[in-house]
Amino acid sequence: MHFRQWLGLLVLVLSLYILWQIRQIVLLFFAAIVLATVLNRVVRQMQRYRIQRGIAIAITVVVLLAAIVGFFVAIAPRMIEQLQQLVNLLPKVSNQLEVWSDWLQSTISGPMLERFQGFDNFSQQLQTWIGRMIGNFFVLINNSLAAVVSLLLFLVLTVMLLTNPSQYRRIFILAFPAFYRRRVDEILQECETSLVGWIKGTLIAMLVIGVVSFIGLSILGVPLPLINAALAGLLEFIPNVGPTLSVIPPALLALLDSPWKAGAVILLYIAIQQFESLVLVPIIMKQEVDLLPVFTILAVVVFASLFGFLGLFLAIPLLIVLQIWIKEVLVEDVLNKWYLDNNGKSR
Repeated sequence: MHFRQWLGLLVLVLSLYILWQIRQIVLLFFAAIVLATVLNRVVRQMQRYRIQRGIAIAITVVVLLAAIVGFFVAIAPRMIEQLQQLVNLLPKVSNQLEVWSDWLQSTISGPMLERFQGFDNFSQQLQTWIGRMIGNFFVLINNSLAAVVSLLLFLVLTVMLLTNPSQYRRIFILAFPAFYRRRVDEILQECETSLVGWIKGTLIAMLVIGVVSFIGLSILGVPLPLINAALAGLLEFIPNVGPTLSVIPPALLALLDSPWKAGAVILLYIAIQQFESLVLVPIIMKQEVDLLPVFTILAVVVFASLFGFLGLFLAIPLLIVLQIWIKEVLVEDVLNKWYLDNNGKSR
């Protein structure tokens, strides 16, 4: 290798190392890009009615902030109250699980008892997890200032990107060779269309799942229906994994009343998931990128392991963008155009 090639390799390695060290900021910037892309569609729709871009941006940002403030003013106090009640109920849930475990051990004997040893281990692990959850709740409260700062940075980046998105897009395109810049612009347009379609469908699905969960839990008389319904709606943002996790808190709370109620909660969430997969998703996700369930689960696990909580919620947008770039660049522009000439040399 020549000196310039070694220098280029060194620059690449250093760049990857720096990006890894600031990965949380990079992810926050990516999240701002996603939100700015969606809001830019709204701004362009308003511009079609001859509203100046600056005014359209101001209206969009004001409406977004008003929605956030309205959410915290109208719903957040009740959610915080129910969240505190949930924290107070967690020790009771742990004690109830211990009672059920003791009852099983005293009632069932012989070979059948060995089959339920797994439940006892699960109960002990769940009690430990509940204790950690209580501790992590107070840690989360203590770290709320950092979360507020990150949110403000996220909103500032979003507004800056929304102000002049074409300029940032042009800078990104200039990083590629001149002959490939038009192709990069086409790929970015496909990413924009897919992300906007997926986000719109996901927001509708989150709202529907949250409302249906609240109605079902209220009918069953499960404690804290609002916080559990909000959790079900938020976890809908994480496909496959999120809906499965959302059933755990209401099922545990239902155990405080009776086992049949916990079973009813599980059946309710199974019915909601079937409604989601068979009715809701096919109707509202027509513009979503076709993501295989295995890749979706792997993306959630991998990005959550690498980037933590933020990677968990950005796993699917990252997967959508990554899939489009692999399909268009690697498959369409490289592999599909790779052939051998008459001398057997690749071209």
